Order: sequence, then structure tokens, then C-alpha cells
Amino acid sequence: MIRALSTAALGMSAQQRQVDNIANNLANVNTTGFKRSSLAFQDLFYQNIPVSKRGASVDSIRSDVPELQIGHGARVVATIRNFSQGSISETGNPLDLSVNGAGFFQVQMPDGSTAYTRDGNFTINAEGMMINNSGLILADRIEIPHDSVALQVSQDGVVSALLDGDRGQIELGQIELAKFVNPAGLRAIGDNLFVITEASGQPFHGIPGVEGIGSLQQGYLEQSNVDIVSEMVKLIEAQRAYELNSKMVQTAEEMMSVTNAIKR
Repeated sequence: MIRALSTAALGMSAQQRQVDNIANNLANVNTTGFKRSSLAFQDLFYQNIPVSKRGASVDSIRSDVPELQIGHGARVVATIRNFSQGSISETGNPLDLSVNGAGFFQVQMPDGSTAYTRDGNFTINAEGMMINNSGLILADRIEIPHDSVALQVSQDGVVSALLDGDRGQIELGQIELAKFVNPAGLRAIGDNLFVITEASGQPFHGIPGVEGIGSLQQGYLEQSNVDIVSEMVKLIEAQRAYELNSKMVQTAEEMMSVTNAIKR
């Protein structure tokens, strides 16, 4: 009965983590470029209890007789992020870019390292540099002239600007995307950003639309890939599992109370 208490408590803790993860997914249903995550569960160790006939000693137990295996609950062991393509919505903003396919935008962190994102909602800072919503500069360092009247980004990432007056159109630079062998191995650090880990491997940089890297779409943004209906179903399942585990705690406590009352 003591085992049942600890097992049920571990089950409640695991389902609480599941609810926390679902809450985060639902909270980011409108976050641009957000990728939903799920939790991986794992059963804990088992206690092998030998089975013998009445009156037989433990030493006489036959090796071909199966043992009882009593598990000790479950735990959450990993977060799995789903990088499936989210829906693409039109914004009409020339600085909004979406990746149609595999690949990440690269932004420069304050410490000089590189972070990766699917959020293509860019703006321009006071120096004319393209930045994301957190103020991080696009690693390709595209500088927009102050006298530009129109901006064009091709599907292969070439950025051009039409200057004021009759000076025509000039090319400003090339946006490259990063692709990973195992994007699920990236570590989320918030602000729609990811950093590399040993599991993700090193990035492969390339031109959009070439060698399996997705193309760019100007004036569009990739929405969150969270499926509200699916998350609500998971939430109901987690809630029911939590209730059943709490009921198991109550049942084990009642059984212990009956056992303690036998001698009275």
C-alpha cells in the first residue's frame, strides 16, 4: 500500500507536467512561428517478487516459474518539439517574411553567438538594420537605406530596395537560412529563439530554395502550429489521469486505515 501511494504521487506529478506543457502550447496559439511541444513519459524500475507454492521455501522456487513484476510509476523524461509547418497568413508588410519549408532565420545574440528562429516578423532599427521583435539583428546584416521607398525580398533571399528619386533599384544583400539534421534537438530559450545542442548538430547554411532549404515569402508570416482541438483532448486526458491517480492515493489511505484498525 505504501508503494501504491508513492506510485500514484509520481503519476500525479507526471500529469501535472503534462498539463503545464499543454497550457504553454495553448498560451502560444497566436505566437508567430511557435512550434508545439509534447512530453515523453517513461515507466520506472520494477520490483521482481518471486512466486512459490504454499509451504515451499524461497530457495526451492523453480526458475521457470514467472515472477511478479510490480512497477513504481512513471516520470517525464523529455520534451519533444514538433517542427511541422504552421499555416501561412498574409500581412502585406514588406518586412514580414515566412519560410515555406525547412530552415531557420539567424539572429545575432548580444554575446555574439547565433540564435535561430522561425519568426520572420522583422522591423528596422535606427541604424537601418533588420531586427526581430527582441531587437536582435539579422545575422545577414541587411541594412536598409533611409531613402528607400520600397523593399523587395525574392524567394531565394535576395533583398533589394527602390531608392527615392530616379536612382533605381539596388541590391542590399542575401538572406541565408540555417537547416539542421535534427531540429527537434534544438533548445528553446524563449523569445521564439532556439540554440544549437549536441543533439541538433551543427547547422547547414544555404540559400533559400536550394538543397532542401525552404523558400521565402515576403509579406507573409508563419503562424503557430498548435492544434487547439488536439490540445484540448490531451488536456482532458491529463485531467482524468490526474483524478484517477489522486483517487488511488485516497484508496491506499483507506486501505491503510482498515489495516491499522484490525487490532482494535
